[in-house]
Parts: sequence; structure tokens; C-alpha cells
Amino acid sequence: MSGRKSSSDGSRSEQPVYVISVAAELAGVHPQTLRVYERKGLLRPTRTTGNTRRYSASDIRRLQRIQELTQDLGVNLAGARMILDLEEQLDRVRRELERSASRLQKSEARLADEVRRMAREAGAILPASATNTDLAAMLEELQRKNRRPIPLGPAATS
Repeated sequence: MSGRKSSSDGSRSEQPVYVISVAAELAGVHPQTLRVYERKGLLRPTRTTGNTRRYSASDIRRLQRIQELTQDLGVNLAGARMILDLEEQLDRVRRELERSASRLQKSEARLADEVRRMAREAGAILPASATNTDLAAMLEELQRKNRRPIPLGPAATS
């Protein structure tokens, strides 16, 4: 349930370093409460080779969120677990959405670059909404610049 990732800046803030008594004190609960939360699936502290629980900064934040839900908002432990699971799911979806938006932005930039490259190599793209007078003027301008329009759609036969 709780994250085990190191922070992206390389700091050790997400390393599981707090023993149960320190974690309980930081979260403002009794150590037995942490054991209950673990049994109920609200927390998953890391265990050392000697089976000692170790809590990270994210575990402490999660504990504080559990306390907020249960003490301040009156949510029971089952409800708190559901809320925490949904919040984690929402965070994952947001991160994926940000990655997708970033990929889309890069793809749009590559596409725009490719269209500009094709236009430079082949000539000019004439807008479909242009009137015959506009097109004639555009074609005249292209001829002066020794360029040709890019044919779009079915090939014209002449």
C-alpha cells in the first residue's frame, strides 16, 4: 500500500528508516495502532532481516492521512482503506495522463516539424477554404518563387 520509491532527486527521504515507536510518535498514535493498521491492510512497513518494522516518510504521511480520515472526518478503517486505495489509483491515473500529454505534445511538435519540412521541400499547402481568386493569387506567388503546390486528395489528370 505505501510507496517504496526513492524520491527522484536521489534523497533518502523515502527510505524506510523509522522504527515503530518513532513512526508512531511522528504520526501522533500509539505503536499498537500501527500494528492494527498493518493487520487491516492500511500500511505495509518494510521489514528488516530481523523482521523489525521500518517506516518511511511516505508511510508517516500515510499514517497522518489515516488519522485525518478516521479522527477528523469520522471514517472507519475499512472506509479509510478504500479512500487511500482510490487516492493512490487517482495519483497513478494523473501521472499516466501527464505522461500521455507529454508524449502527445512531443508527437504534435514532430508532426508540425514534418509538415514544415514537407512544405519546404515540395512547395506550399493551399487551404481548402480558399476561393478561386485566392488560389489563383497563391499559385501566381508560388510561380514567382519557383515553387509548386503540394497536391492533396485524388491526383489530377490532365
